[in-house]
Amino acid sequence: MTSLPTQTIDQRLPDPDALAASLQRVLEQATAAGATSAGATMSISVGLSVTVRAGDVESVEFQRDRDLSLTAYRGQRSGSASSADWSEASLNEVVERALAISSHTGEDRYAGLPDAARQASDFPDLDLHHPWSLSVADAIDIALACEAAALAADPRVHQSEGATVSTHAGLTLLANTQGFVGHRLGTSHSLSCSVLAKSGDEMQRDYWYSSARRHEDLQAAADIGQLAGERAASRLGARSIATASMPVIYVPELARGLFGHLLAAISGGNLYRRASFLLDAVDTQVLAPGIRITQRPFLSRAAGSRSFDSEGVAMSDRTLVDEQGVLQGYLLGSYSARRLGLETTGNAGGPANVVIEPGKLDLDGLLAEMGDGLLVTELMGQGLNLVNGDYSRGASGFVVRNGAICEPVDEITVAGNLADMLKNIRAVGRDVDVRGNCRTGSVLIDGMTVAGQ
Repeated sequence: MTSLPTQTIDQRLPDPDALAASLQRVLEQATAAGATSAGATMSISVGLSVTVRAGDVESVEFQRDRDLSLTAYRGQRSGSASSADWSEASLNEVVERALAISSHTGEDRYAGLPDAARQASDFPDLDLHHPWSLSVADAIDIALACEAAALAADPRVHQSEGATVSTHAGLTLLANTQGFVGHRLGTSHSLSCSVLAKSGDEMQRDYWYSSARRHEDLQAAADIGQLAGERAASRLGARSIATASMPVIYVPELARGLFGHLLAAISGGNLYRRASFLLDAVDTQVLAPGIRITQRPFLSRAAGSRSFDSEGVAMSDRTLVDEQGVLQGYLLGSYSARRLGLETTGNAGGPANVVIEPGKLDLDGLLAEMGDGLLVTELMGQGLNLVNGDYSRGASGFVVRNGAICEPVDEITVAGNLADMLKNIRAVGRDVDVRGNCRTGSVLIDGMTVAGQ
């Protein structure tokens, strides 16, 4: 352990062309062995994660993973196999197993590679790869500074649950027997802190974090720690409130999940299984007018940016919901599209950089617009029936009176029907959170049921 602080994570990755040649040989072997078509992926990732707690190093983790997976088709029958061993003998075994499995599976007329004409041929540089030459010693110092700032943020912050610094780099290649070869190269870095605040016998926990493709874009360690400490202390004294119907504001990191439910409801797998409250909803209103949702897969350095989906189909800028709140289309991969009698939208593996168009108000403006209501800052549990849209989540946050944040509340439930909630959105804030694949500001929703005492 004494040598760890001098070590630096090596985020160098193999040459994509060399890996592509290996991947092509696997596909050729599969074809020679009887596959009518095949697709394969190779991925390799390296990373470092350091966690400190109460001023001491709790863990130092180096990670280096790799995987090859092959899906081989015999007509409409398919078999898949994978391995982390890239030796010639192991890759031969992967081919044998995938074909053996395909001999025992039933025919599925929807299975197969995507339409060759839809495969990506343009691979723009999206500026996703920014390795961080981070030593363990430096990572420890950053995490300790973050934790110290959290503990100093308020005298009632008395205990740390840890601060973590992570850096990862990854390379993924995708190829198939239709001639497609593409790769993705990217990095992700993060810094987070979680602490406990105490007053008498009451304790409250909260956290904050930052993530980015470039480590230079991370929020400063002292700022993350201070926010984590202030958030935990602000929750002290929380009580439940009387059950009532009221407007509710979801902060951006929670609003992202709200729109995530909408995206799940228009995703092909749930649609062809008839497990969505938005069946046959294209060209119908699903959101309040003025709430526009787009997909922007080519944003520079964004978390979800990519030029092709997990099948190699070209991604594109799309309007998912227009300015009138009308749904323009679903999120489909090739399989789900065939099941629905439609064409793929290039969303095998999900959407990329969903952007909810921000409004003109910041959070203070939304609070003033709401007047009296509830600001939700944490949600617990799942609480969504995607089939009928019924929604109920445990929550905590703050009472709002005359546009001002007042006393903290917890042990409450926010409930409604998601179809109604989406149409009752009064405004989306301009306080956009760009840390994830869904970019949105705070969301003000009218007519929520808040159940408490």
